Amino acid sequence: MNDKSRSDSTLIKSLKIRNRDEILSHGDVNSRKIVLDITEATLQRLDAYERIKSILKLDGDILKIGNNSWDLSKKRHVYLIGSGKAANHMARAVDEVLGDHLTRGIVIVKIAEATDVYNRTKQYVGGHPLPNEDGLRACEKILELVDSSGPDDLFIGVVSGGSSALMSCPVDGITLEDEIAVTDIMLKSGADIFEINAIRRHISKFNGGMLAKRIAERGAQLIHFGISDAVASPATGDISIPYEKYRATPFGPDQTTLDDARRVIREYGVEDILPRRVVDYLMNAGPEAETPKAFPQNTYYLINTLPDACRYAKEIAEGMGIKAHILTSFLQGEGGDVGAVLASVAREIQTYANPFPAPCVIIASGEASTKIAPGDVITGHGGPSQEETLGFAMCAADSKAPGACLLSIDSEGTDGTTDVAGGITDSTSYAAAVSEGLDIRANLRGHASYEVLKAIGDTVFTGNTGTNLCDFNVMYVPKKQ
Repeated sequence: MNDKSRSDSTLIKSLKIRNRDEILSHGDVNSRKIVLDITEATLQRLDAYERIKSILKLDGDILKIGNNSWDLSKKRHVYLIGSGKAANHMARAVDEVLGDHLTRGIVIVKIAEATDVYNRTKQYVGGHPLPNEDGLRACEKILELVDSSGPDDLFIGVVSGGSSALMSCPVDGITLEDEIAVTDIMLKSGADIFEINAIRRHISKFNGGMLAKRIAERGAQLIHFGISDAVASPATGDISIPYEKYRATPFGPDQTTLDDARRVIREYGVEDILPRRVVDYLMNAGPEAETPKAFPQNTYYLINTLPDACRYAKEIAEGMGIKAHILTSFLQGEGGDVGAVLASVAREIQTYANPFPAPCVIIASGEASTKIAPGDVITGHGGPSQEETLGFAMCAADSKAPGACLLSIDSEGTDGTTDVAGGITDSTSYAAAVSEGLDIRANLRGHASYEVLKAIGDTVFTGNTGTNLCDFNVMYVPKKQ
């Protein structure tokens, strides 16, 4: 193998989007390549392993992050604990930097990868979106570490989105099965993630800052690295500077309250559907069950937020010589409807040059959803991002928005109930589905978007990406010929 081949081989192995060749084998190849190139470069820049390694340094016994430092020789134990969809990459970075200074680590992830190699950290695969036994078992091990710690110990936490399910450890009197049922029911209720978390955090020993509270009660010190997947989080600046407004489970203070949990139960009419033990606990819990609202003694670092994905994608697109515009980092709504709206935006751009002239790139992030009513018949698999691309395919078909292409992924690498990150469709995709005998509308009604996209080669497969910033959408709109 010559030097060029070796270099190309290394590049291919390191790509985030693993089925790039399949995606570029059909459809509007030029438009697809543009959105793939932007997405690939954006995911590379967001990788939490690289983000943490850029600010976390060890000089002898001195741990340094920006202008802050900790003398590890004065610590009895240094523990690494964490969870999340991007926790593999986050934990590897910390484990690698600390080396023999790390006493022990426990991390709970959604998907294990061959690259998840640690020195002193044990990895568990929890359940997401529904909790599982392995996640609970890992939480019990973490509690043992915390309860044996003291003022001379240091905890380093790493958390990204998904920890509410992965770190499943319900309060006494509520079972794992109860917690699974709560998650399943609320995810199908149409409630947003803030509303779902208002319930989940108040029935957990970990979430809503309850784990940080337990560490504080032992007198131990806590440093935390977090990725915020919350819609409305501001863009990051200098990530080596502690972030004073950090709010995230399980190490940060909680913004939700018991009253929020009770309101959500009433407003979504789930009081008679949720497990009786959960409803009785939340409705009757006193002030002692409220989650903590402040941790002034902890040091928090926020390494990525939703607007970062948009900001980086815009810079990358413009570096390619294409005008790019951020539509929103607050995107919410039903996946299929969001896709239809984006297709209508593409048509407006091509027809009337509003709000921007073509060619251009439109970027959006946020969290689309899929409401599954109790009577719905589910005929396949899918997720909001895949439904979004099908909604786009229908409304951009043929001459409506020729050449327009939308990629929509859950940025951590798995969308809904599937192992793919999302989908990519263009103005030729609807016809491709029809030629395969597929009815996109019927599949959307049956929440079977995956089956359509897989059949026409339009799924996007990444595996773990190293970040977790909810939905990432990039649309290319060429001039209308």
